[in-house]
Amino acid sequence: MTDEKEITLDRRRVVARILRERGDALLVTGLGSTTWDAAAAGDHDHNFYVWGAMGGATLLGLGLALAQPQRRVLVVTGDGEMLMGLGGLATIAVQHPRNLSVIVIDNESYAETGMQATHTRHGVDLAGMGAAAGFAQSITVLKDGELERSLPIIYQSAGPVLVVIKVTTTAAPTVLPPRDGTYIKNRFRQAVLGSEVFK
Repeated sequence: MTDEKEITLDRRRVVARILRERGDALLVTGLGSTTWDAAAAGDHDHNFYVWGAMGGATLLGLGLALAQPQRRVLVVTGDGEMLMGLGGLATIAVQHPRNLSVIVIDNESYAETGMQATHTRHGVDLAGMGAAAGFAQSITVLKDGELERSLPIIYQSAGPVLVVIKVTTTAAPTVLPPRDGTYIKNRFRQAVLGSEVFK
């Protein structure tokens, strides 16, 4: 359990800071808040927004990382979604993609259903689970300085990498990216594979 006084990071600012360094990295976002945070940082052709598929973002990111081994792949998801898909941590560790970084924005709450406490508020350690599964690096970030030190890990360390970032429950305005699944898929495929995919 994290002492609420220790949590000072704002999720919207955290996601924007991480994505400022992205270069040509590919991004998969989880359900709800992390999608809105990524959209607020700037909609991008290399963003794949997962609408309504709670628990699926990490494994979608794994598939993408295996299919595009020369590209850095980021998954930015929340603690609620990560808890729903814990088996994905084991699968990722076994597949051992060197180019995959999973970032969990952990406000210890189910933000989309009324801010009920998640298990991380009661002491469940997602970074500890990642380490036990076999992630190459698995850390928890609590403060600004730790966030800055995590950026080279996210973008440069051999993966798989798991970075759990504890953030406040402060609400942020909803910023909706495109919601049409076919459009998101086609835009992303063309950005990754080029125009040849549609010939």
